[in-house]
Amino acid sequence: MNTRLRELREDHDLTQVQCAKIAHISKNSYIRYENDERMIPLDTAIVFAKYYHVSLDYLAKLSDTSKATTTLNKML
Repeated sequence: MNTRLRELREDHDLTQVQCAKIAHISKNSYIRYENDERMIPLDTAIVFAKYYHVSLDYLAKLSDTSKATTTLNKML
């Protein structure tokens, strides 16, 4: 998941600090998620999926399609 988080962050011209603020987590926690030192909790992954308008499957590298699912779109 770390590669996708980093790619999405960079594609949106965000810093790690900004991403941490988006998810209401510490900068160090976010860095650990990006560096694959810690598994990202589901609730935090959902925050980023909503923010970037991608599916959880895409974040978890279960799919190469970034399109958010119908269910997630309804939640937005």
